[in-house]
Amino acid sequence: MPQWTSTVGAAQLARLLGSQHSAPAAAPGRRAPAYRNLADGVRLLVLEGRVPVAARLPAERELAAALSVSRTTVAAAFDALRADGFLQSRRGAGSWTAVPPGKPLPTRSLDPLPPESAAGIIDLGCAALTAPEPWLTQGFHSALGALGPAAGTHGDFPAGLPALRRALADRYTARGVPTMPEQIMVTTGAMGAVAAICRMFTPAGERVAVEHPSYANVLQLMREAGVRLVPVPMLDNGLGGWDLAGWRRVLREAAPRMAYVVADFHNPTGALAGDEQRRELVAAARAAGTVLVVDETMADLALDRAPGEAAPRPVSGFDPGGSTVITVGSASKSFWAGMRIGWVRATPDVIRELVARRAYADLGTPVVEQLAIAALMTEGGWEAAVEERRERIREHRAAIVPALRAHLPEWEFAVPSGGLTLWVRTGGLSGSRIADAGERFGVRVPSGPRFGVDGAFEGYVRIPFTIGEPAASEAAARLAAAARFVAEGARYGTQTPRGYTA
Repeated sequence: MPQWTSTVGAAQLARLLGSQHSAPAAAPGRRAPAYRNLADGVRLLVLEGRVPVAARLPAERELAAALSVSRTTVAAAFDALRADGFLQSRRGAGSWTAVPPGKPLPTRSLDPLPPESAAGIIDLGCAALTAPEPWLTQGFHSALGALGPAAGTHGDFPAGLPALRRALADRYTARGVPTMPEQIMVTTGAMGAVAAICRMFTPAGERVAVEHPSYANVLQLMREAGVRLVPVPMLDNGLGGWDLAGWRRVLREAAPRMAYVVADFHNPTGALAGDEQRRELVAAARAAGTVLVVDETMADLALDRAPGEAAPRPVSGFDPGGSTVITVGSASKSFWAGMRIGWVRATPDVIRELVARRAYADLGTPVVEQLAIAALMTEGGWEAAVEERRERIREHRAAIVPALRAHLPEWEFAVPSGGLTLWVRTGGLSGSRIADAGERFGVRVPSGPRFGVDGAFEGYVRIPFTIGEPAASEAAARLAAAARFVAEGARYGTQTPRGYTA
């Protein structure tokens, strides 16, 4: 009985390993042997979840040919991985990835550390804030007071509670996009919304166009659904927004069934698309027959907008017939991720189909949380809570940006005008290796390749605006120590450079 549950081809593994070659050239001196570099590269891919645990690796001869190295080098690398606990083998069954006993299984998502595991670690892996008070408590007090009528029913509301659907529709209407409650389905977070849309529009093998970089968890959701991702690079390190010429070419030539974009304070770059970009992308998607899924989870988090300054029009506002754009929203970033309230806005027939298919997924979203959000939106408290979010994010941004510039002056980034994330170029060092080394120094940060396709963005990390002083300065100092560790490793060819303890 084989011990592996998936396979990684030689060409795919070679691409992933090749993406790690962004470290500076080693200075004169002792260099790590080729087999050790190969073993270390595979280990990093496993630790980041980019190669899953229990994935069968290609045969030694096949991988050697793909990497243009000797079979002896591959064999020695596999021996080293087995000795370190990252590979298991059996005659006749091949070799498959593993993790050493006692080490937690890696996750492909950006899950926050469990509170019981967070002691001594500064967690920059998850772009989410703690709950806003007193509004969280206020919302649940109102929810309990309104629970009676819902409690007298079966409790299953596949489309969402009528009160929340109506409140969400009213908010879209107030933003200039007339919306009926029948155009809303409440979901279990934005990820639940995207998953439902993918199940409906993109069976395995369908093409989906995505911004490049894009939100890591959605990319992984789509990979596991078996879709074919078609990346469309963004302009100017992301903050330039969409490359409309590139989008028109991809939509015309690849004819993707669906496209996924974040127009408002894009995750991870923070880019904000202007009205004309939105208009042009909707027109291009309509001409190609592509369903455009627009993620608005960051839309409320404008940090530098002047009083009275208008926000860009919602992307759905450029699709009055509703045939092209489906919008995804969430309370997770604007309010609190613990609520797990998301929603879809689409035409009534699309909503009916999504609701019908939901019977085979999660059936519905918890009632009390829906009542709490509906009460905050209709009875007061929502706007005050969102403003508290914005003010806290501004404070965190004002802490982490100068801390990074002081401790890591060679790192490059542009400060976005909203959202929760900073997209950082790491001065030629491998983002994967910095993320790995960061664990040694007590800081957790996601590497750039998590936000890309086929190992792109190795020279980046994402840093969220989720901590203030003094934690921000400490996090930057620990990242600087991790970066020195990685640079010294490149220079001396060793996993434990001189002068450091792991």
